[in-house]
Amino acid sequence: MTAPAPATLALEDGSLFRGRSVGAAGTRAFELVFNTAMTGYQEILTDPSYCGQGVLMTYPQIGNYGCNPIFDESDRCWAEAMVMRQISPRASNWQATQTLGEYLTERGVLAIDDIDTREVTLRLREAGALRAVLDTTGADPEALVAQARAHPSLEGVDLAARVSCREPYSWSEGIDGADAPDGEAVPIVCYDFGIKRNILRNLVQAGFAPRVVPAATPAAQVLAESPAGVFLSNGPGDPAAVDYAHRAVREIADAGVPMFGICLGHQILAHAFGGRTFKMKFGHHGANHPVIETGGRIDISSQNHGFAVDPESLADSGLEVTHRNGNDGTVAGLRHTALPLFSVQYHPEAAPGPHDPAHLFARFRDLVASAAAKA
Repeated sequence: MTAPAPATLALEDGSLFRGRSVGAAGTRAFELVFNTAMTGYQEILTDPSYCGQGVLMTYPQIGNYGCNPIFDESDRCWAEAMVMRQISPRASNWQATQTLGEYLTERGVLAIDDIDTREVTLRLREAGALRAVLDTTGADPEALVAQARAHPSLEGVDLAARVSCREPYSWSEGIDGADAPDGEAVPIVCYDFGIKRNILRNLVQAGFAPRVVPAATPAAQVLAESPAGVFLSNGPGDPAAVDYAHRAVREIADAGVPMFGICLGHQILAHAFGGRTFKMKFGHHGANHPVIETGGRIDISSQNHGFAVDPESLADSGLEVTHRNGNDGTVAGLRHTALPLFSVQYHPEAAPGPHDPAHLFARFRDLVASAAAKA
């Protein structure tokens, strides 16, 4: 067996970490964030919300249960790179079709292991998300640091347009490949800002018939389909930069169409009503974040976002905060006081993560049914 090639992770603060290349070869720049989930590495890699970012896994060993295409959350890997303490050379799982290393190489994802991920995580916690470069070619270390410093920030960047579908499509697969529940499915339109497959599965399971449309689809085109509801998906990049979506969402909301937003969709909804967002120091990336709902309900949630809604910007928006992150108090959910719409900053579809918040899909179905009854 050929020994892994050396690899170098260079951070914009001048730090250098030397380890082993355990994925594709090359040089790539990105914003580096850490994820605290113990499992779900394949879903993380294929989540479009990680476009433009490299992911450091804080759990020390990654990859022991291998990979299988059925767990992909999209049709490709969007994460630019993966950083690990130790990658498992074996896959021990009856569903595995290949090891994580084989998967990373096949999908063109650069990866490094055999470095002190705890030290890197502490640097990210202290300094915030850092621009970084991962190199397997043996390039000059000082040049790699300079490349990291020259890499553009994600602030002001519209990545939703990059990851979104190009043409509309319909989705009918439920959870675990099951058919939709008995009964007539309710037609909804889903804006694809970087939608994950498990979101669509959960919507089908809740009784919806999702039709997915590109991020830049005009409101008039959506309203012409007379959907019973509209869903706003997760996605990458700066929500302030997706201004075309702000306008479309506001027009659809003012038409009285029930709406549910997740993650980037939640942030876009806030912008649509005059709110603002800000870039967080190192964001929330993991499968173990407590969320506290008004009234006292606590859900353990999966989260993946680097921006958050500024609650001070919502004074005249008609939106009220319904959920807070239990760790730092940031806004984790909103609803409108007069219109049938709500949103959450976290991921009720999990993949990976706990299923505590899965009830929100049924809540959306109830909202749609209530609006239809009043029409």
